[in-house]
Amino acid sequence: MSEKGREPLRIGVLGAARITERSLVDPARATGHRLVAVAARDRARAEAFAAEHGVERVAGSYAELVADPEIDVVYNPLANGLHGPWNLAALAAGKHVLSEKPSASNAQEAAEVRQAAEKAGTVFMEAFHYLFHPVTRRLHELLASGELGELRHAEAMVAIAAPPDTDPRWSLPLAGGALMDLGCYSLHALRVLAPWAGGAPRLAGARGGERAGAPGVDEWLDAALEFPGGATGSARCHMAYDGLDMSIRIVGSRGEATAPNFVLPQMDDRIVVRTPEGERTERLGTRSSYTYQLEAFAARVRDGAPVPLDADDAVTTMELIDACYREAGFEVRPRTRV
Repeated sequence: MSEKGREPLRIGVLGAARITERSLVDPARATGHRLVAVAARDRARAEAFAAEHGVERVAGSYAELVADPEIDVVYNPLANGLHGPWNLAALAAGKHVLSEKPSASNAQEAAEVRQAAEKAGTVFMEAFHYLFHPVTRRLHELLASGELGELRHAEAMVAIAAPPDTDPRWSLPLAGGALMDLGCYSLHALRVLAPWAGGAPRLAGARGGERAGAPGVDEWLDAALEFPGGATGSARCHMAYDGLDMSIRIVGSRGEATAPNFVLPQMDDRIVVRTPEGERTERLGTRSSYTYQLEAFAARVRDGAPVPLDADDAVTTMELIDACYREAGFEVRPRTRV
């Protein structure tokens, strides 16, 4: 049983992705939820995943898993191009869905996912786990309290070393690219500053670079944003970077705050605050952002507790991603047929 003796969520996992250990298996173990089944294109891989991570059984296919009456939640960490089709399938089967981001390949498909969620009457949430960690909550508190003054500028950078050339993140048919995989964090982190910036930002410009040997796929992309209140934003991403950078810096009229790793704050939980009173470093805790996320998702499913992420938010993010691609001279990601 999960906390307070309540029935655990019964979760089915699509695919045997490496991220799942960190993003779901460990949080489910920490919070007492059941991993009922896993399905993968390669059954042997699914069996090995189940044995290693304590998943109760293996489903014969993705379709079999989403139709399983014992499963009430589907977790979708598949390649980007498979988010939309299998989110739609899971919602049509009446499941709650926790989907890795982005929710679909483009805004049109994301709108279909939203419509499917409305029809199903179930919970759909995009897994922007960073939003639930105390690091991000504290950044927002610093703005809300007035300590930083009025928001003037925000910049987010999410960059990693290059995955292998065979990685699906370099595949246009699977909706790959730096903006889809990484830049969605940068854009989202700036989008959620809207309450302190006079409203939602608009795209002021974007530029990017194509991956050699992967036509139409962005290796890096930089987007410039403008907020109604006059603040500016810079959302950057790079998927062939020299090292790791997942930082955000928020600049106000009275001071600024920087989180060196807002995406994975369990790796670095610092916020550095600089004001006229001096500089200080706050530490917000290394408990996993994914664990906070699963708790919030479970509270939404069980009790209808509010969460800041839903299908509407997912559509808005995809609309901004599509706009960035067009502005930077790339095609919007194609949808994947399954």
